[in-house]
Amino acid sequence: MSSPLSILLPSCNRTFVVPVSDSFPLLTNSNTNPNSCCFQACLFNSIMRIPKSPVHFCLSLFSPPDFHFSRPFLPRIPFHLAKRHAFHAAGSNPLHDSYTMDKGLGAGIGDIISHFQNSSCSDGVQEPCIWASPGGACKIDIGKQIFCNRSLNMKNIVAVGFDMDYTLAQYKPETFESLAYDGTVRKLVYDLGYPEELLEWSFDWKYMVRGLVLDKKRGNILKMDRHKYVKVAYHGFREMSKEEKVEAYGNTLRRDAFDEPDYALIDTLFSLAEAYLFAQLVDFMDNNPGKVSKSTDYVRMYKDVRAAVDLCHRDGTLKQMVAKDPKTYINEDRSIVPMLKMLRESGRSTFLVTNSLWDYTTIVMNFLCGLHTLDGGITRNSDWLQYFDVVITGSAKPGFFHEDNRANLFQVEPESGMLLNTDNGTPMPQVGDISPGLLLKEKNGTCRIFQGGSVGHLHKLLSIESSSQVLYVGDHIYGDILRSKKVLGWRTMLVVPELEREVELLWELRDLRKKLHLLRNERDLIEDQIHHLKWSLKSEGIDVDEQRKMCTRMDDLEYQSDKARLSHQEAQRECHQKFHKVWGQLMKTGYQNSRFAHQVERFACLYTSQVSNLSLYSPDKYYRPSEDFMPHEFDIIPL
Repeated sequence: MSSPLSILLPSCNRTFVVPVSDSFPLLTNSNTNPNSCCFQACLFNSIMRIPKSPVHFCLSLFSPPDFHFSRPFLPRIPFHLAKRHAFHAAGSNPLHDSYTMDKGLGAGIGDIISHFQNSSCSDGVQEPCIWASPGGACKIDIGKQIFCNRSLNMKNIVAVGFDMDYTLAQYKPETFESLAYDGTVRKLVYDLGYPEELLEWSFDWKYMVRGLVLDKKRGNILKMDRHKYVKVAYHGFREMSKEEKVEAYGNTLRRDAFDEPDYALIDTLFSLAEAYLFAQLVDFMDNNPGKVSKSTDYVRMYKDVRAAVDLCHRDGTLKQMVAKDPKTYINEDRSIVPMLKMLRESGRSTFLVTNSLWDYTTIVMNFLCGLHTLDGGITRNSDWLQYFDVVITGSAKPGFFHEDNRANLFQVEPESGMLLNTDNGTPMPQVGDISPGLLLKEKNGTCRIFQGGSVGHLHKLLSIESSSQVLYVGDHIYGDILRSKKVLGWRTMLVVPELEREVELLWELRDLRKKLHLLRNERDLIEDQIHHLKWSLKSEGIDVDEQRKMCTRMDDLEYQSDKARLSHQEAQRECHQKFHKVWGQLMKTGYQNSRFAHQVERFACLYTSQVSNLSLYSPDKYYRPSEDFMPHEFDIIPL
């Protein structure tokens, strides 16, 4: 191997060292500047898959204007080409010095991934690093990358919209969800007549996960794969046996749709507290039949929980507590303002569509976008409006996304919160005096604030000619993503906060996942041999000695099969519990994508762990998905 060649990538502001060899050629010209060297292959963003044959990988690097390819580059680079090739930032310590597939799944990209994992954009309270910052593009942690299901060219996007709750405002589950839980329990006891001992209950905010399904009739909590087969099931907090699962969900002539009204879908983070409380009530009723009314069943209990949650919202209990001390309940993200500025400076409109009303919206957005004082306080004003063209509060999504929605659109006077009539967004003459402040704001062309209305009003306000020109970012599969995508054809990005930890664990557990793959193949091989022997024993003309040998071989294979099965199940259990003790990996159920992952793949063009990850990419980026592969392709096409 020849000596490494240092290549300066100006837009990344980093130097990468790539050794030159026959297996990984790097074409250079001694007469050219290093910045204009030409690769035979390009590393770009891709979701790592675990196929049956040798894996290929790609990662993303930003290409400066003077960095070009001498000929069409190969889209994928096999792992074996990366064997014993270091790839890391100059001056940093590589984590590995040799890479082979024999040393674990994902081997061969250890330094490349670690280059992204072990980086930080800012120190302490310094300004957050964004793509448009003077230092150039930042290295992107694997947990902060944006993943692509459908190609999306940001140059075609003229307006970027955001939900507020759980999208721009990421609530702290340990405080906010606990607050919601406590409020719901109090409503059950004091308003709906449940026993006072419920007040002594506590909430484990880590127990439930998104993507679960509540069986209201049976009191079960289910996790399904993308084909809607139940793989993990609990009755209350008791795990159901395989036989119980089959009896409840497998012995029917007609497949269950697992939809309302018999089932409840836990698709939002806000639903986790009510799911946990429902499981507690199921156990409570099973163990204390005399303390619950005979007319109360599991369905009735779920309805009561939903009613209690609605009461908490209607009386403003939750939002009043958040408004008093936003920092206790909302994560602070200093990258939101730079992200919004970058989008607006790139020539795009920005808008906010939230179901929250104006009084609460302005408090939360002021916390997220307002000026921070030296003592950590927040300057209370409406300066955050400068980052948006249109704000629509009280939108009543998902009904908002139906163009035939005839809801009235009212303009909001920001100082008083007063609602003013409009004619499809155009201010209407008011009887009597008109607020001078309102006229001044309209004349200066600042952000327009509304309540209610429909997507038709929004399209008119932003002069949207085609729905595909809009990118909407939200956290709710049904309320934000599915309707805006399926009904309107908007481009969508789903925020999945759990994703950051999940992808980091995937990287850490790559050796265990390889072990699972090998154990599964071993079980298949042994079972095939057993089936062949059983079939051969049925043949005529086999003498006694040969039958005895085949039976002995059969016993040996049966023992090996049992051993491989136990090893495989133990490895599966270990991997499952690494992600979550009860529900396992968010995006997987066994070897299949989970129901939640299936929805993400179907309805979200992009998905990422937090909204401000948009600030780490060019506002004109062309997001491209990885290639889809079907099972018959894994052993034919080298991945």
